Amino acid sequence: MEVTVKVFATLRDIMDRESTVDLTNDATILQLLELLIGRHPGLYGELFDSPGKLKPYVNILKNGRNVSFLSNLDTELDNGDTVAIFPPVAGG
Repeated sequence: MEVTVKVFATLRDIMDRESTVDLTNDATILQLLELLIGRHPGLYGELFDSPGKLKPYVNILKNGRNVSFLSNLDTELDNGDTVAIFPPVAGG
């Protein structure tokens, strides 16, 4: 299946702003992130505090819905989904 990934802010320094990723059927957000980290190792430190634990204020949206209100990292993906990843943002 094919999923579109969009990244914002500092993540655009690590990978393309938008990319298409091929995944196996029944893939989850975590599996997508693992694949992206395999391609872009610097992504891990931007998203995770420890294995399986996202940093506070990292937001991941599946088709506009925050996955923390779905099944978090276990949220299943479907062909044609769009996943948006927002890193923690600081400033004033």
